Amino acid sequence: MNISLMKLITMLSCFIGVVCAFLSLLPYIGGVVFFVLICFTAVIVISLLMKAKVLQIESVQESLAIGGICGCLSSLAFTLIYIPMVIILARVFHYFTNYGVALFFGHANLFVIIILSVFLAIISATINAFTGFGVYYLTELFKNMNNR
Repeated sequence: MNISLMKLITMLSCFIGVVCAFLSLLPYIGGVVFFVLICFTAVIVISLLMKAKVLQIESVQESLAIGGICGCLSSLAFTLIYIPMVIILARVFHYFTNYGVALFFGHANLFVIIILSVFLAIISATINAFTGFGVYYLTELFKNMNNR
């Protein structure tokens, strides 16, 4: 895998994280968007790059690495945008999309928020590595079925 492909994966993952952060501020679709962020970021990135014929996954390790990178970076980009926006909306505008989250982030210690963000990034990287492997497995399965 070359550097330009890694930059493209990084930018797409961060873009998805930022988009999910803004969409999570909406009251009724926030939970669904958060679930998509945690579970399906790697699927979105890998399928977009494979559809554009930029990415060819050749091994299981490569699919796991790409999935983990996508999950970790999108989760970190999500928390960098979402947490300040929740705090600003709660303190300045008195608008609570999710009252428990706003209350927690409004009164939490910075160390606790950082630990929570890192833990979320690790969980997202693990789940997205698995879904990246699933995409690799399904593409190989479809290639083998088409060859027969």
